[in-house]
Amino acid sequence: MNAVLDNFLVGVLLLASVAYAVYKLGPRTLKRRILQTLSRAMAAAPAFFRLGRAAQKLDAASAGKAQGACGGCDNCGTESSSEAQSSSAEIKVPVGKIGRRTSAQ
Repeated sequence: MNAVLDNFLVGVLLLASVAYAVYKLGPRTLKRRILQTLSRAMAAAPAFFRLGRAAQKLDAASAGKAQGACGGCDNCGTESSSEAQSSSAEIKVPVGKIGRRTSAQ
C-alpha cells in the first residue's frame, strides 16, 4: 500500500512540474486559455470549497491587458528605441578628476 501511495504522489508531482513548465514556456494564448479554464472550473465548484474569490482573480488575470512582446513592460513598441539623445543628457567627467581606487586593508 505504501509503494502505491508513493508512486501516486511522485506521479502527481511530475504532472504538476510538467504543467508548470508548459504554462511558463508556452505561448500567451495558451496561458490565457488555461487561466480561463481554471477560473470556470473553480467557479463551478461547490460553495463549501470557497473558491469563488480565487475564480474571480483567475478570471481577471486571464482577461488582463495584453503585455508587450517580452512581458517586461507595458510600453513595448510605443516608443522608438532609435531616439537620439541630446548631448546635455550625457554626464561628462574629465579624466583628470577620476582618481585611483585605494585598497582598504
